[in-house]
Amino acid sequence: MFTLFTLVLALSAVLSDVQTSASRVLYRTGFEEEASLEVWGDLPAGVRLDRLPDGTKALRVEREGEGLEGSVMLRMPLLLDQVRGRRLQIEARLRAEGVAKPPNVWNGVKLMLHFVSPGGPRWEQINGIHGTFDWRTLRFIRRIPADASEAWLMIGLELTHGRVWFDDLSVTLRSDPTAKRTGKAPYKGHSLPRLRGVMIGMQVGAEDLRELGNVWRANHVRWQLTWGGFPQSPADTADLPAYEAWLESELKRLDALLPVCREAGILVLIDLHTPPGGRDQASACRIFQQRRFQDKFLEIWDRIAKRYRDHPAVWGFDLVNEPVEGGMVAEGLLNWQSLAQTTAKRIHAIAPKKAIVVEPADWGGPSALENFEPLDVPNVVYSVHMYEPHRFTHQGVYDAHVGRTYPGVIDNVRWDRAQLRRALEPVVAFQRDYGVHIYIGEFSAIRWAPGTSAHDYLRDLIEIMEENGWDWAYHAFREWHGWSVEHGSSREDAAPSPTPTDRARLLRSWFARNRKPSF
Repeated sequence: MFTLFTLVLALSAVLSDVQTSASRVLYRTGFEEEASLEVWGDLPAGVRLDRLPDGTKALRVEREGEGLEGSVMLRMPLLLDQVRGRRLQIEARLRAEGVAKPPNVWNGVKLMLHFVSPGGPRWEQINGIHGTFDWRTLRFIRRIPADASEAWLMIGLELTHGRVWFDDLSVTLRSDPTAKRTGKAPYKGHSLPRLRGVMIGMQVGAEDLRELGNVWRANHVRWQLTWGGFPQSPADTADLPAYEAWLESELKRLDALLPVCREAGILVLIDLHTPPGGRDQASACRIFQQRRFQDKFLEIWDRIAKRYRDHPAVWGFDLVNEPVEGGMVAEGLLNWQSLAQTTAKRIHAIAPKKAIVVEPADWGGPSALENFEPLDVPNVVYSVHMYEPHRFTHQGVYDAHVGRTYPGVIDNVRWDRAQLRRALEPVVAFQRDYGVHIYIGEFSAIRWAPGTSAHDYLRDLIEIMEENGWDWAYHAFREWHGWSVEHGSSREDAAPSPTPTDRARLLRSWFARNRKPSF
C-alpha cells in the first residue's frame, strides 16, 4: 500500500542523483516501469501505463464520457529545500486523441506547476491544450517563490474528456542565477546616466520631437511601429505583401525623422509593435502559429538591423511588443525564449553596437520575468511594462467603472508604494541574479483616475525605477489622449489642458535631470 514514507523515499532517491548530476535533473521518467508511478500517490481511475507501437511505454490518462465537468489528475510533491527561489524547467512529450475543448483556456490537458506562498496560490502551465495531435514536446520555465510552503507537479485532464499520453517527463533545476554574474557593469548600450523619455504615437512629427527634446528635455523615445489600432490591427487579417508595404512606409517615415531626433538629443528604440501576422482573437501572436510569419519575423529583423546598424540616433531594437504565445506553440516553430535567442543572435551579428531589448512572454509584465531566462547573446537589455494594478491604471478603458484610487484598496489588496515594490520584486531579482540592465518600456495611469491618484502612482513608480537605476519610457506622448499628461483629469474633455497638469510637471521635473547623448 502506498504511504507518505514510500513517497519520501522515492523522491529522495530521485533527488540524490541531483547532487552529482551536471544536468541538475530533479525528476525524470519515461514511465517504463510500474514503480515510476509510486511518487504520484494513489492513481485515479483512467490512469495506466500503455505500451506504444515501438515497444516502449507511456502514461495514459483517459476520461470517458461526453461531459466536461470531471477531471483526472495526478499530483507529485516537490521537495521545497530543492526548489525554493529557483527556476524549474518542466518538459514532457505529449500525444492526444479526442480531448474535447474545455470551458476555459486554462482547462484541458494539464502539465502544471502548482505552488503556494504568502502571496497566494499559483497554477503555472501552458494553456489551450486540447484536440488531437501526435507526439510533441512541451516545455516551460517557472520560478518557485523563496517563501513557498507547497510545490507540486500536476498532470492529467481537467474539465474535459478524451485521452492523453505523457512520456519523457522531467523537472530540471536551471543553473544557479549567481553563476551568471560576470563582475562587470551591465550592458546598457549608451553612456548616459539614464534614459528618461516617452513612447510616441504614429502621428508625432518633427516639431513634436523638437519640443520633446529641446523643451521637455527628454533624451529617449520608444518608436512604435504599429499598424492600425487596438484591439484589431490590419495585420491580423492582411497578407504579407500588405504588411511589407506598410512596414516600408513606416521605416521611410522613421528615416525622415531620425535626423530630427539626433538634432534634439533623443536616442531612439525601434519597437516592432505589430509583428508579421498580427494577433488572433485571444491576442496571441501568429508568429507562434504559422511558419511563414515566424520566418518573415526573422527576415524583417535582419533587414531593420542592416538599415540602422550605423545610425547614431538609434539606441537599439525592441523585438516584439508584449509577446504572447497563447498556449501551445505550433509544431516545428520556436517558442518565445528560443525565437528571441535566435533573433538576437542574428541582430548582434549584423549590428554589434546596438542594444537588443527583449520583453518576456506572456505580455511583458513584471511577473513574466520569473519565467524567463537571459539570452546567451551580448548586448541584451531586458524590458517589462508596468501597469499593475491593471484595474487602477486602466479604469474606464475597457469598462465603465471609474473611481479606484491610489493609494487604495483594489481587489482586497492595498496598493501603495510598498505594494508597487512587491509587484516589481521579480524585476529587481532578475537584475540582481543575472547582472543585467533593466528598461521599463511602458508605464502609465489613466488620466481620469480620481483626484491626484494618477500623479501619485506615477511619482511612486518613477522613484522606485530611479532607485534601481532603470531606464524608462512613459506611455505615451501625443498618442491616445487617455494616457496624455498634457490633458486634464476630466474624461469628457478631450482637449489639451491650457496649463501644465501635475503629471506633466512630474515628468518634466525628471527630464530636467537628463544628460543628452554626444553623437
